[in-house]
Amino acid sequence: MKVLNLYAGIGGNRKLWKDVDVTAVEINPDIAKIYQDFFPDDKVIISDAHQYLLEHFKEFDFIWSSPPCPSHSDVRRMGVDIGQNDPLFPDMKLYEEIIFLKQFFKGKWVVENVKSYYKPLIKPNEIDRHYLWSNFHISKKNGFQYKGNIIKGGHTKELQIAKDVSIDGYAIRNRRRDAVLRIYINPKLGRHVYNCAFKLEQKRLV
Repeated sequence: MKVLNLYAGIGGNRKLWKDVDVTAVEINPDIAKIYQDFFPDDKVIISDAHQYLLEHFKEFDFIWSSPPCPSHSDVRRMGVDIGQNDPLFPDMKLYEEIIFLKQFFKGKWVVENVKSYYKPLIKPNEIDRHYLWSNFHISKKNGFQYKGNIIKGGHTKELQIAKDVSIDGYAIRNRRRDAVLRIYINPKLGRHVYNCAFKLEQKRLV
């Protein structure tokens, strides 16, 4: 299965995928280095994921895209209300990719983002704090949130403990370390979505 993992970050969504040939696209070289160390068999490309999608979408069977979320986030919007953040135009690349994939991609695809402060322009699936747009049914299954108030208040140490991942020892330029960890998707959600795409049964010991 050839998989394209866009805006890959350090790869939370990808962690529990099995038997896949993954190409990951991440624009920050330091974050891409962490991803490559976590997943040495994946092909990691340092590039603009939005443009890479346009040029290479035909090469894959499954595409996961997690475009940048701050301009859509209700948490950031609340920061505007209290004078902590400046307001931003919502980044419409999110909807560009949804429409593009819907119209032109023949494989399975999913676009993930945070719950927005506005009514979504295209109706998504909702699981925990996530919006998920896809061309396949994603069964409603919550329980993918992490414990504690780590979205608003967690710092690097707390986030690493809560998410069971460590970026200690890595230098990350041009990005806050806690921000890298905040967007780390629960691997169980990544597995659930992938299994829904291909109707894979999760085996359990009884």
